[in-house]
Amino acid sequence: MENIRQLEQKLGYHFNDIDILKNAVTHSSYIKEHDRKGRSNERLEFLGDAFFDAIIGEELYKSFPDKEEGFLSRTRATLVCEKSLANEARRLGIGEYILLGNGEDHNGGRQRESILADTMEAILGAIYLDGGFDAVKRTVLFLFADAIEDARHGKYIIVDHKTALQEKLQSRGITNIKYTLLEETGPDHDKTFMVRLEIDGKPMTKGKGKSKKQAEQCAAQAMLEREL
Repeated sequence: MENIRQLEQKLGYHFNDIDILKNAVTHSSYIKEHDRKGRSNERLEFLGDAFFDAIIGEELYKSFPDKEEGFLSRTRATLVCEKSLANEARRLGIGEYILLGNGEDHNGGRQRESILADTMEAILGAIYLDGGFDAVKRTVLFLFADAIEDARHGKYIIVDHKTALQEKLQSRGITNIKYTLLEETGPDHDKTFMVRLEIDGKPMTKGKGKSKKQAEQCAAQAMLEREL
């Protein structure tokens, strides 16, 4: 693992307790192989997900005072989905800092979208625990400033990724497109959904969101960004 203090600099946040950041980059596969008494970043991921969603939602609410709830929800779905989180994690080089089990590491875990997105959320959760809400809000607005600005200028005027993918595949004679719910986590008032996109019976991409529809849109977006 690279020097964890370098990651602090990239995040623009200095931890009072560096062990919280170390916990945030510790994947469950590492705990299983190397430190069974330790704790993975899954609880921090849960926390970071909640604050990330709320902070982006508040920023969009203030940025678009004349827009209806549907527009705000769809725009937030694009900004907070797994793809968006993973893209930011790649930009920061977070994969270099993740503690992974050997098997997961050898299988490309450092660049796996789900692992990168989950780690990004865990880091945000760690910043909240270390510095409070104002600290994590500043970090989110700093790290995702470009994405938020794109939203303000219309880049995230929502494309219906599911429809776009369906049309693209149907033009090639592919009609067997299925979204399968893999899991739902969290309390009833704050659930997170994970779905898998299957094409012709083959699993292709996954998506995560605060609703099933949002997760499906993220999975479709990930597929569209592949070489189709």
